Amino acid sequence: MTLIKNNRPTEGELEILQVLWERKSATVRDVHEELLKVKQAGYTTTLKLMQIMFEKGLVTRDSSNKTHIYQPVVSKEKTQGLFLNKIIDSLFEGSPAQLVMQALGNHKASKEELDEIRNYLDSMQ
Repeated sequence: MTLIKNNRPTEGELEILQVLWERKSATVRDVHEELLKVKQAGYTTTLKLMQIMFEKGLVTRDSSNKTHIYQPVVSKEKTQGLFLNKIIDSLFEGSPAQLVMQALGNHKASKEELDEIRNYLDSMQ
């Protein structure tokens, strides 16, 4: 499934997707309890967001049991790519190099991460 502009997840929906990507599937209660670990969230707000996400096609919902089970339809990688491309185009004038330099300049990368980046760059040549 390709995300179109109307289906782009909001910040709150991304938080829910993070839980679903990690768990693969979950009930509203499961998601809500995970969200409570990092922020104040009302159960009805979580429920409403997940219903909207279902309508937008971001998640599927198995209604065969009393408790609905939700699963992500969009992959984490595709969603990251969608947002990253928008950020590169709008904030970095289309330059991935500017994005990388800004990211590495603002956040301390570990030796392992830098090695992984070097290996990735070497494989692109």
